[in-house]
Amino acid sequence: MFIRRESFSQYLKLYPVVSTLIALNVLVHLLTLIPIFGDYIYYYGIGWNFWIAEGEWWRFVTPVFLHGGFMHLLFNMFSLFLFGPELERLTGKMRFITIYMLSGFFASVATFFIQPLDYQHVGASGAIFGVFGAFGALVYYGGRALPQLKQIILPIIVISIVMTFLAPNINVTAHIAGMITGFLIGLSYFHPKRIVSWRAKKRN
Repeated sequence: MFIRRESFSQYLKLYPVVSTLIALNVLVHLLTLIPIFGDYIYYYGIGWNFWIAEGEWWRFVTPVFLHGGFMHLLFNMFSLFLFGPELERLTGKMRFITIYMLSGFFASVATFFIQPLDYQHVGASGAIFGVFGAFGALVYYGGRALPQLKQIILPIIVISIVMTFLAPNINVTAHIAGMITGFLIGLSYFHPKRIVSWRAKKRN
């Protein structure tokens, strides 16, 4: 289910949203490496509670596309590469974008309200935890019908939460808020009645 066997061209064709998000994150990271210009991108895009309080509301979104280093980028994009395609396939393009972006957005919002004004953060982790949360909602509704998904995703969710509290320099608030957001959106999207309506629309 989460083992990718597609060729590069097949992956791009089958999962255009995930592919675009990965490309955007890599592109933005490369731009931040350009002297002076990259510093401006990072400075004006970082999630910085003080400047958000001063009215720079775009900082609720821009941190989702910035990373603190190559390994930070690699870990997040590898997670998106593995787990994003199945959710995009299940939900469709627009629903996947909604889960991903709203999870990242509310991860930043929660960080703003919970963390101090001098707190700064970057990374797509809140959005990716939203993907995990959405899978959690799917398991909540259909765990018995999807035993393989349940066996795989529940340990991943548990390990991710544990590592959130154990690893250094982690925005715990963003991870938990992103996962909760993804779970709540997933409860709406994966409600049995909603899924029936999806299938009816596809047949029409």
